[in-house]
Amino acid sequence: MKTKSRLYRKEAYYGYLFILPPVLGFLLFALFPLGYSIYGSFTDWDGLGQMSFIGLDNFKEMVEDELFHKAMYNTFYMMLGIPIGLFLAMLIALGLNRRIAGTTAFRVVYYIPVISSLAAVCILWQLAYNGDFGLLNQALELVGINGPNWLNNVSTVKPAIILLLIWKGLGYTMLLYLAGLQSVPRDYYEAADIDGANAFRKFWSITWPMVKPVTFFIVVTGIIGGSQLFPEVAIMTSTGGPEYSSATVVFYVWQKAFGNLQMGYASAMTVVLGLFIFIVTLAQFKLDRSSEIHD
Repeated sequence: MKTKSRLYRKEAYYGYLFILPPVLGFLLFALFPLGYSIYGSFTDWDGLGQMSFIGLDNFKEMVEDELFHKAMYNTFYMMLGIPIGLFLAMLIALGLNRRIAGTTAFRVVYYIPVISSLAAVCILWQLAYNGDFGLLNQALELVGINGPNWLNNVSTVKPAIILLLIWKGLGYTMLLYLAGLQSVPRDYYEAADIDGANAFRKFWSITWPMVKPVTFFIVVTGIIGGSQLFPEVAIMTSTGGPEYSSATVVFYVWQKAFGNLQMGYASAMTVVLGLFIFIVTLAQFKLDRSSEIHD
């Protein structure tokens, strides 16, 4: 009994040693910066000098800040690419799930943009969107359309970035859907064939419910990632686009923090953004749980 107790303590000791690095990493690189940022949101701080506590002044300024409102609107607008990407990825996954020659090669082709350098991809698309010699406008000229300068036009800069986001993430979403489709038991479809169900009925009654967890994961992670959109905007429209029409919340945070040295105000915006992500994610979990109960 004594030996067993000593062995148990030894195993517990080594177990704590194994989990110590990730716990320390979480405390140092997640929890401490989070608490520091929350405290900083209530201060007037330039990132170098002493913090001056000002209460809710940063949040009051945010309510009246038109650029912050515009950045929030742009961030929500860019998320329109999420449902479009879901739809296209599902169509591609359905096609690649068939037993036909060449599907493996197509999977590789669709996944290449996902693993490509984001900076390189943004620069390539920036060149393609160029109003004078861009590939997109050259293609439009072949059908008699005079294309705009996509990234310097208020009405086209956001759709242009959305198109890039869809293209970049299509392979990842497609691969997740493909994995979900391949996990659906074939017996369900065979039973549906016996009952005389058509292709649409099989998709709506079998395929879609079975891949719903995949859709839930993609939507949640897509909203979280879309809320933190920054590199694409910073590289393709370095000033936030014409009339600040492509600036996102994170881009505005970066400008305030490192351009204007308003770390306190930038921290307040990150707190608001974090609360938004938390509320939306929580709502998604609630909706998913309620839909499971009804199903």
